[in-house]
Amino acid sequence: MRTLNVIMLTLIVIGGLDWLLIGLFQFDPVGLLLGGPGAILARIAYTLIGVSALWQLLPLVGAAHRRDAEEKIKRSNAHRP
Repeated sequence: MRTLNVIMLTLIVIGGLDWLLIGLFQFDPVGLLLGGPGAILARIAYTLIGVSALWQLLPLVGAAHRRDAEEKIKRSNAHRP
């Protein structure tokens, strides 16, 4: 699972840098390397980057839920004698 997370985080970084270059210079290195933004390989890469971003949301949402649960426990323990 750790290897999968490292791969997905790497894809997210690549996607973020790609968007940075698109925003600053209108240059799409992922699209250029994979045959243009509409090419099937580029679309697969963009899809994998998007799925990686969604996958990385799961730990973030889980952490938020854990924090909420911990706060509820602390509040309920504060009222005990």
